[in-house]
Amino acid sequence: MMGLFDRWRSSASAGKHRASTAEAVTTGGYTVIDVETTGLSARHHRVLEIAVVRTDATGRITGEWSRRVDPEGPVGATHIHGITADDVRGAPKFGDLIPHLNEWMRGTVLVAHNARFDAAFIRAEYSNAGWDLPWLPTLCTLQASSYYLPSMDRRRLADCCAMAQVPLRGAHSALGDARATAGLLSYYLDPRNGTAPHPEHLALTEEASAVIWPGSAARAPRPATAITHTQSRIQASQAKKAASTPALVRLLADFSLVDALDEGAPTTTLPYLETLAEALEDGEITTAEAQALDDVATTLALTEEERTAANRSVLLALSHLALEDGVVSRAEKTELLKVSTLLGLPATVLTHTLDQAEAARHERLSAGLGPLPNPWTHGDPLRVGHKVAFTGCDEALRDQLERRAEALGVRVMNNVSTKTFLLVTDGTFSGGKAADADRVGCRVVHPDDFATLLQHLQPAIARERKKVLAAEHARTSEQAELDRPMLAERADPAVVRQWARDNGYAVGTRGRLHQDLYDAYASRDADGPPPTPHPVL
Repeated sequence: MMGLFDRWRSSASAGKHRASTAEAVTTGGYTVIDVETTGLSARHHRVLEIAVVRTDATGRITGEWSRRVDPEGPVGATHIHGITADDVRGAPKFGDLIPHLNEWMRGTVLVAHNARFDAAFIRAEYSNAGWDLPWLPTLCTLQASSYYLPSMDRRRLADCCAMAQVPLRGAHSALGDARATAGLLSYYLDPRNGTAPHPEHLALTEEASAVIWPGSAARAPRPATAITHTQSRIQASQAKKAASTPALVRLLADFSLVDALDEGAPTTTLPYLETLAEALEDGEITTAEAQALDDVATTLALTEEERTAANRSVLLALSHLALEDGVVSRAEKTELLKVSTLLGLPATVLTHTLDQAEAARHERLSAGLGPLPNPWTHGDPLRVGHKVAFTGCDEALRDQLERRAEALGVRVMNNVSTKTFLLVTDGTFSGGKAADADRVGCRVVHPDDFATLLQHLQPAIARERKKVLAAEHARTSEQAELDRPMLAERADPAVVRQWARDNGYAVGTRGRLHQDLYDAYASRDADGPPPTPHPVL
């Protein structure tokens, strides 16, 4: 794909700016930006490198450029971004790049992966140089991944690129990350990938055309205020890392950002949650990592309430993971209490969560859960620990069912995600939960059927058993892909969806189509009836 457009890439010692093509600086489309920085705080740290990739309205790349920047101070964590003091010696200051950057961004939508982070640094650099950056319509590919790639556990750039099969080369370099983000944008904008572009995302281009850009600086530049201890803090953090693998590390292996969102974390905190998950990956949060979390929260302009909600949601999600096998070990509780303290949460939050779950476990044991009756005609059984959601039910009946479900260890959530086992509704109200259930393919049942499922509640599957089943499913899926005939070109999802309706298949109006349905469509002209796909798509 890179041969379809001209590149313009300046070296650290290059002189005047040169645009790759005239098309690259015309208005309309999207400007993908990525920055490498000396630290995580837009208030105290500086931009070291900036890369810009321009695309048209369909996501097709039309031009690109990148530039090293003099941070007017220490370069920070070279082992992360790979940039040394020698690399930026003689490079321009950020303020010198602003007129050129304005021409590339003018009339376009700003795009970045974790856009609040990159935009905060760019806005701070504009302010340091005496410029006022106007409000910019922005599309964050990290936030948008919840819509276009709903089934993912983690949502870092590498994770999203792997799911969308977008090449990521030169990770942690500004241009490498910007190109990968542009690839994600193109994937999001292509309805052939199974999800139509979100109307709000398409509307951003019109908003961008109305932005008025300044023609010059509004005031004199401010003196540099870069922090001088970034590199030593990070090196000290690495020196303190534990070599052991405590109980928390084992829990984090099963942790998903979806779990934290299900527990009430605001979607605006996704980048913060990613940083927190990475900080916890080795089983502890060092002083330097705590400072980094403060910096990220400040850069994202998170309120204290949003950050507390995010911290609490991570703790609750980890607590539920610890309880999945019915017992919280002493080591797990010790680690959870340490996390609670590090996150500034009162110990009562964890105590209440564990006590509530333990009481539910006692009730399950006393109830003596039995096997399913034979025959069983209600599909996959409801199990202890499953997540369910309610919408559009009689208020008294819903309250009764929710209370009973929670008492038996079934988790009642306030939203629908890829981890929701089923949505309970009588069909009297079609709102956001119903739309989300249709989009992610969540099972929908009537309250009467849910009562039956609850009556025959089954034991939870132990975490180890879940891993075995997941591995078996992965092997089966891989073999199925190997056995499936290769098609020269995948059929248009809209055509397949209409064909399915015409032939009596139950197909939703939105969301991805199951591969079995594509197979049925591909074999429609073969002898005999086509294979039957999953009933709800």
